[in-house]
Amino acid sequence: MKVRRRVVALAAAVAAGALLAVLLLVVWPGGGSSDVTYLDGTDRAVLYTAGHRPVAPDFTGTTLTGSRLSFSSYRGRVVVINFWGSWCDPCRAEAPVLAVAAQQYRPSGVAFLGVDVRDTTASAEAFTRNFGITYPSVSDPSLLITQDFTTAVPIAGTPVTLVVDRTGHIAGAVFGQASSAELNTILARVTGTGSTR
Repeated sequence: MKVRRRVVALAAAVAAGALLAVLLLVVWPGGGSSDVTYLDGTDRAVLYTAGHRPVAPDFTGTTLTGSRLSFSSYRGRVVVINFWGSWCDPCRAEAPVLAVAAQQYRPSGVAFLGVDVRDTTASAEAFTRNFGITYPSVSDPSLLITQDFTTAVPIAGTPVTLVVDRTGHIAGAVFGQASSAELNTILARVTGTGSTR
């Protein structure tokens, strides 16, 4: 009888695992879907097809300077959201790219916003100062904002950079260190400029 229960339990576990794999491939944004374009031939940098873009969760947080910031205040604009931490080596490597891109795209109305993950305020402020980052970052010490976004896109670590379109949908993502070419390609598509900078 015990053996039979174990076999039934094992079969149920295998079936549940198979169902989860199918759901991830079919339902998860980018999971085996033709609704996603892979920029570099891998799933590291992606563009989501209009009409199949996940909704960016709304959030309110406290910036590194102590102000309250509501993501809803960015409605109607293209927004680049970068999840980072001062302790993260790839975040340090990509910071100059993001600082330059924020300056380049500011005249066209693209906003940049950081989500500082599991960091101290002093370390985060030093990071933004050292890399010349002028856009705001909200603190996410408990990963609450990050977890909300994980329901829309697979954020498994830092850095992750998302591009949110004017309708509040995630149009593109770079999972890992973002390059200028990847950011420019996604932003050109989302802003409708049709060319990269």
